[in-house]
Amino acid sequence: MQESMMEQLWQTSHLQGGNLAYVEQLFETYLTDPNAVPEEWRSYFDKLPSVDGYQGRDVIHSSIREQFEHISRNQRFLANNGVPVSATSDADKKQIRVLQLINAYRFRGHQEAKLDPLGVWQRPKVEDLDLSFHDLSESDRDLEFQTGSLSFGSDTMKLGDIYDGLRKTYCGSIGAEYMHVVDTRIKRWFQQRMEPVRSEPGFEAKTRTHILERLTAAEGLEK
Repeated sequence: MQESMMEQLWQTSHLQGGNLAYVEQLFETYLTDPNAVPEEWRSYFDKLPSVDGYQGRDVIHSSIREQFEHISRNQRFLANNGVPVSATSDADKKQIRVLQLINAYRFRGHQEAKLDPLGVWQRPKVEDLDLSFHDLSESDRDLEFQTGSLSFGSDTMKLGDIYDGLRKTYCGSIGAEYMHVVDTRIKRWFQQRMEPVRSEPGFEAKTRTHILERLTAAEGLEK
């Protein structure tokens, strides 16, 4: 009995204490793109048991946290206006899907970025980046949703504006792969510099020249 318990503690010791934030981030990355995590972790997550026989895909936890925050901020408004529970439930489900869409672009938008100016490299489409993958449609484009942590400058936006902004930010000529970083402050640093300007900062000519010089120097050093 004692040896069995010690063996179990030994096998799960990497899930304890200070590793929890790191493991949770790995799991969220796995839910979005299983190939983006190391093979040993992918194998571990693949073997996790389903909850009450549920066979569907798990939901990214950060989206759920943002949705609870959204509900807590708006519950007084919903109560005062007498909105039916069923109506808010449908709206909340779509709100979660919108937050999942935002996370999908942050995780995988770089996989559809236009990095080849000659157009020779044909990149495969990423299904996670389509509205239909998240049970959203073109008919939802005019609906307003909370933007969560999206740094587009507004707490609520139409789905069409959110989607078009995400395409421009993460699938343009700049591909940014940063969501594997465990430190949330670093991820927010990238988001707060890319998303408000849709990855098209209006630098002056002098600044552009300086950035080009630094990039050329870094490229030369790597070679």
